[in-house]
Amino acid sequence: MPKGVAVITGGGRGIGASIARSLAADGWSVVVSARSRDQIDAVAAETGGRAVPMDVASHASVEEAFGEIGHVDLLVANAGIAGEEFWRTFEVNVLGVHLCCDAALAAGCSRIVIIGSGASYLPGASNTSYTSSKAAVCRYGETLNNAIDAPVFVISPGMVKTELTSWAPEDSPWTPPELAPELVRKLATGRYDELAGRYIHAEHDDVDDLLARADEIREQDLNAIRLRR
Repeated sequence: MPKGVAVITGGGRGIGASIARSLAADGWSVVVSARSRDQIDAVAAETGGRAVPMDVASHASVEEAFGEIGHVDLLVANAGIAGEEFWRTFEVNVLGVHLCCDAALAAGCSRIVIIGSGASYLPGASNTSYTSSKAAVCRYGETLNNAIDAPVFVISPGMVKTELTSWAPEDSPWTPPELAPELVRKLATGRYDELAGRYIHAEHDDVDDLLARADEIREQDLNAIRLRR
């Protein structure tokens, strides 16, 4: 028996496809979604899952896709863009996350992982659209976790070499690509639900260490985007 149904948005390539492979290998029934039908068909065939086309920025498309999917146990809100027009970036990176979370929760989803980014807080950035959209979605994930019964996590995959980061120099401090899929696999087990609402970095955070320090993290309000005075 599969562990449940996991929906991965932006699952046709890059980090999303790797997460789909990791969850499928761990016994999940995966549904990969994206706008590119050929890409999600390939990942679905590889993982033994299903391919469901979806434009996360379109309410009608999201509603239709989740209607086709049926019951959902886990949502990995991974779809995102960079380098495009400002408002389109927000439509995909923020509205898209919200629409998918709403639809997944209506379909019975009991755990959500949102793919955030260190761009939401790291200094020195000049890309106004991507950085601010990721800051918004990080805060969205934290407050959504406070508002509902299901645990919501926001993670950063680190700087992974994908099409999204093709602008970066070859000697950039790349994050091993297997770390984010492994983190999502762990969070999907439910073992780390005490860390829900916190920001977790795939490379720099050890979730077992964080879990052992869960009381301290809550008391000191750690692993969260905050203004310190």
